[in-house]
Amino acid sequence: MTQTLQDVVLTRPDRAESAGPLDDRFYDLVEAHFRALVRQNPLLGTYLGIHTEDHRLGDGSRDAVLSDLEAERRHLAAIEALDDEGLSPEVRFERDLEVHNTRRSIFDTTEIRTWERRSTALDLIGDGLFLLFAQDYAPLPVRLDSIASRLEAVPQYLAESRTRAAVPQVRAWQELEIESAADLPSFFGEITAAAGSLPDPERRRLERAADTARAAIADYGSWLKESLARGTDDWSLGRERYDELVNLRAFDGLGADEILRIGEDQLETQKAARRRAAAEIDDTADEATVIDGLKSDHPATFAEALEAYRTVMVRARQHLIDHEIATVPPDERIEVIETPEYLSKVVPFAAYFSPPKFDPNPRGLYIVTPSVDHDPNAMREHNFSSISNTSIHEAYPGHHLQLAVANSHPSLTRLITDAPEFVEGWGMYSEQMMREQGFDAAPNFRLNMHTDAIWRACRIILDIRMHRGEVSIEEAIAFLAGETSFERANARAEVRRYTYTPTYQLSYLLGKVLLLQLRTDEQRRLGSAFSLREFHDTLLRNGSLPISFHRRLLRERLARDAARGEGPDRDVGSGAARAART
Repeated sequence: MTQTLQDVVLTRPDRAESAGPLDDRFYDLVEAHFRALVRQNPLLGTYLGIHTEDHRLGDGSRDAVLSDLEAERRHLAAIEALDDEGLSPEVRFERDLEVHNTRRSIFDTTEIRTWERRSTALDLIGDGLFLLFAQDYAPLPVRLDSIASRLEAVPQYLAESRTRAAVPQVRAWQELEIESAADLPSFFGEITAAAGSLPDPERRRLERAADTARAAIADYGSWLKESLARGTDDWSLGRERYDELVNLRAFDGLGADEILRIGEDQLETQKAARRRAAAEIDDTADEATVIDGLKSDHPATFAEALEAYRTVMVRARQHLIDHEIATVPPDERIEVIETPEYLSKVVPFAAYFSPPKFDPNPRGLYIVTPSVDHDPNAMREHNFSSISNTSIHEAYPGHHLQLAVANSHPSLTRLITDAPEFVEGWGMYSEQMMREQGFDAAPNFRLNMHTDAIWRACRIILDIRMHRGEVSIEEAIAFLAGETSFERANARAEVRRYTYTPTYQLSYLLGKVLLLQLRTDEQRRLGSAFSLREFHDTLLRNGSLPISFHRRLLRERLARDAARGEGPDRDVGSGAARAART
């Protein structure tokens, strides 16, 4: 295993055909910045399969955040100073994407400022342990050694994290962290139970580290509860900052008001489509009765539900191959597992962790949540119609296929690009496209697809209206439960997440709408030469980019093909890795 971060061999795109004199300078800056990010954020390294920092949690202090901010500003100045004339067209694209990424990062730190208004230390600790425990990049004893080191670092990391709270903490967010303080230690029990085969000294070290971490978390939980009295209920961004964030997201030229209209139009469109599907199932019953019947058709146990998720996933993968819908890499791997308890409050349904790019044998993790707050009606959300739609979204051809293909691109800039409108939009686009291509296209599956689209339309409306301060948390829960028929516990978990992830929620359905428009544009341009598989493969190879950047790549390809007097060249490139949460 590589011993130091500096020794890690990073990937870099091949030298451009007409390379510019500043191309290598740009990539040098990107690689230095990338190594700094991993050093400052060890969890990022673990997530990407760089394991030199697995023994660390990093510096959780306020000073560390501000130091990182200054580093981001210096990096932005350095890459913006590169003269366009000295860069090849390929590197100009990468540079513009790097500028986009860095400006977003700076805005999040300086304007959104969730990092100082919400305690997130326990989420980072939990994810940092979970990825080491669940991924199989090394033998279990090696991974448990890193886990022990991270557990030993918990007290200091929690102490550092308290220094971020220089302003009143948001009560709703602190309540989530208080729940994590209660839930996370149960995960330590799973870890120590797996250590039975370790030699006694290593096992005792792990157990002592877990006990020390439990005590530190209990103390941290007490501090969190004390913070509620001096906390605030003011969490929304407000119209001005929210609109600025939307502009920075590069949503193909759309502003917040236009996106809100898309959400409202889609809500009515999808509700009408669901009514039609319900009538196909039973035209003698009202829509609510039909939906109740579908939700009642579920596996008897959660273990059976997990097996049903796996079965649908395999069927969908084969459908892609048999119908030439998209190319499936022969070496991709995915596993379906139960969501750890500490994540269930923020992942009420399912989520996906992408294959770590730098691991020698990467594997995607598809996690499914049994219930939220032990809700007795939770199995109704794991009905057979829903299982099909979720597995398309999370696995094939959704997140797993998209992110597994994206990992093959050597661009580090694309690897860390944050573009949920493509990642989540692709997942939603996949749901509709697979029905169009004949997979589970019966009315019960389509009804569930439209129910999920109604949910995502609600997300657009609530994302914008909540962060503009127009809708309260309780009003949002009532609206979501009423429009989607979600169990109230799931609706509450959903809405609480919306409060601290502005513009993420709207990315799902908006991304689907933009992708459908992009497909229509390509069909119109290519006519009879259009190939659905080539279209999909091109997007997957391009990676998880903002859709406006996808459009730019397609436009530049057209100009290049015209200059050469050639037909369309569909091999544009790819890359990015992201965790996606339904």
